[in-house]
Amino acid sequence: MHDGDEANAAEQEAVVVRRPRKGVYVLPNLFTLAALFGGFYAIVMAIGARYDQAAVGVFCAMVLDSLDGRVARMTNTQSAFGEQMDSLSDMVSFGAAPALISFIWALHGIGRWGWFAAFIYCACAALRLARFNVNTGVVDKRYFQGLPSPAAAALVAGFIWLANDLGFKGADLAWPMFFVALYSGLTMVTNVPFYSFKDVSMKRSVPFVVIVLLAVGIAIINIDPPTVVFGVFVCYGLSGYVVYAVRKGRGLQTSVISTSTDEPDERGLHK
Repeated sequence: MHDGDEANAAEQEAVVVRRPRKGVYVLPNLFTLAALFGGFYAIVMAIGARYDQAAVGVFCAMVLDSLDGRVARMTNTQSAFGEQMDSLSDMVSFGAAPALISFIWALHGIGRWGWFAAFIYCACAALRLARFNVNTGVVDKRYFQGLPSPAAAALVAGFIWLANDLGFKGADLAWPMFFVALYSGLTMVTNVPFYSFKDVSMKRSVPFVVIVLLAVGIAIINIDPPTVVFGVFVCYGLSGYVVYAVRKGRGLQTSVISTSTDEPDERGLHK
């Protein structure tokens, strides 16, 4: 081998191919982790019999969960990692946490029926999140297919928060808690359409009166937060069935699946 060939071979060996490192975006995942902490905090508070704080933890997780996706879109930092992280966080904060809180607070007092209700809620939350991930590309963005898991968690946590605020003990409301947990869980896995508010643009200008109404709304919530917040989510939790009944009565399509049924992967989705 010539000296020149040996030099070229040495240079080639010295060259290190550096591939760009794959990382994760900090900002949206920071909100997701904060939402996850809200669910974890809620479970810890429930174990310590601080049910008001447990409910607040769930609601804080709900607010933070609504922000992580918007932040990712606004900063163009969406990623597959972020989507998976968001789903896992939702399962803890809106699936496991409400089920455990309701069981510790009241459902344990009715034995196996309490286990049944708590597990049904938790299982339905998992099924709802899995279906959401699979059907993302075919569902009408204006609606959720079934009650979204944060709203279901708000029904469970809101009921506990309101009951504690009124001075009730969990043992006194075990069966009402049973039905709230079952309703919230099973409604998550129905095909009933719930308005998603995703077509509401925060960048669009609005009339001045809208800002005034928002201020009034905040003031009303401040008067009695447990009652107002729970009332709002009860209305939302029933709204899907109202929309379904209206569409059914008008002969309109009740399914929120928005694309063609001709594709093999979409057969059976339209009902």
